[in-house]
Amino acid sequence: MNIENIYGEDKWATLGGFSPIISVFSSYHPLTPEMEDIINRDTFPVHFAKNKHIASPLKRNRYIFLILQGAVHGYLKMGNKKITTWIAAENELAGTIRNLWENEASDEYIETIDPVFAIAIPHEMSKMLYENFPIANYVGRKMTQIYFQGASERAYICRLPTALKRYQRFLVSYPHLINRIPLKYIASFVGMRLETLSRLRNKP
Repeated sequence: MNIENIYGEDKWATLGGFSPIISVFSSYHPLTPEMEDIINRDTFPVHFAKNKHIASPLKRNRYIFLILQGAVHGYLKMGNKKITTWIAAENELAGTIRNLWENEASDEYIETIDPVFAIAIPHEMSKMLYENFPIANYVGRKMTQIYFQGASERAYICRLPTALKRYQRFLVSYPHLINRIPLKYIASFVGMRLETLSRLRNKP
């Protein structure tokens, strides 16, 4: 699947006239008009159907996506089994983590859980902003901090010794996903069988 701007010059017409990425970046630090012009020019809206790959070992890692509607999961393949390593939904960023910012192959997949409407953020644009605007490095540092906090929490959940403890921690850390994501993805994420998760949820 080729990811490209299919909207032309009117790509922001239904989104307030500018890229939603500007609001995200500006929440960390005000941007210069030149930075906003670059973001408006280089980012663009994309749609993905349900159960479609937006990244895989066969696709070069060229974008991060801001999800406006829908949800995705990142997973690794172990034989015929998919092991979910992270889940992202509305107002979160999604990209292949194992080769972030690098234009090289990864063994990670990103698959839509339901139809997704997102904003594509080209890596080349991000690198160019970093090289030319000190503000971009500050914004990138703050966003990287949030990413590492999330990665640390995912690692912590995986290390908990029982299925019950992992599920209880998931409830605390990801309350917005509890009734949002099909149970099979949550079960894979916390490292248990779907039947085990169903029993835990049905306990009084």
